[in-house]
Amino acid sequence: MLRAVSILPPDHGQGAPFDLVVLEHDERRLRRKLLRLRGGAEVMVDFPQTITLEHKSALLLDDGRLVEIIAAEELLYEVRGRDTAHLVRLAWHIGNRHTSAQLEENRILIKRDHVLKTMLEGLGATVSNVTEPFYAEHGAYHSHGDNGHALLAR
Repeated sequence: MLRAVSILPPDHGQGAPFDLVVLEHDERRLRRKLLRLRGGAEVMVDFPQTITLEHKSALLLDDGRLVEIIAAEELLYEVRGRDTAHLVRLAWHIGNRHTSAQLEENRILIKRDHVLKTMLEGLGATVSNVTEPFYAEHGAYHSHGDNGHALLAR
């Protein structure tokens, strides 16, 4: 079985990958996991601490080959406010529910949840269905054993 020995950043310049793996946001945060690559091969990831695999980063395998990490398209809600202050208020309510969120200048992305959608619409938000990769912020208390942060990892 192939084994990952290290993680290379998105701009690694170490050559082309022989295969890739497409993972959702929650799947990209791991410590030990068997990954099935697009071509069918399996790779064991077993690191000393939990890491977050960034979009376009690569796993260096024990045989020297590379596997590219691709952030999967996910079913999300795009949340927009009337203005910046309203968007900040909406972000507070989302965070108060301990919900993973991708924070951007003019919108917030969250995983689809009809209860949250109803709450946000009740607070005056515009909530739309979107399908795109999800790069949620890490929680305030996560350890820094990963190789990037959500906003910098794109």
